[in-house]
Amino acid sequence: QVQLVESGGGLVQPGGSLRLSCAASGTFFSIDTMGWYRQAPGKQRELLATITDGGSTNYADSVKGRFAISRDNAENTVWLQMNSLKPEDTAVYYCNARVIETNGIQYVIRDYWGQGTQVTVSS
Repeated sequence: QVQLVESGGGLVQPGGSLRLSCAASGTFFSIDTMGWYRQAPGKQRELLATITDGGSTNYADSVKGRFAISRDNAENTVWLQMNSLKPEDTAVYYCNARVIETNGIQYVIRDYWGQGTQVTVSS
């Protein structure tokens, strides 16, 4: 089993910044892609950014140039630096990890999710 623990959410004024973190723990072989999603009330969960274990990144157009994803493979941690925040960025933010697990014979890929952290952008 793998646990993802997020932190760093909160209330921030428009134009402000927040940094979210997500640490993975448990027993696994390795972590492939890690990413951040968000879900606002009444809306579908939205993919914001992903980063591979090699450091390749991708961003949604809605956050490109304002958000930056990074990770530390040794610490199994991923961060999301959010700048120039807008009221429409208000949502619950979720961390995702694509984890490779093995029993020594077979390898299995599973997706894990964090519990979510609330980000509210308001004056």
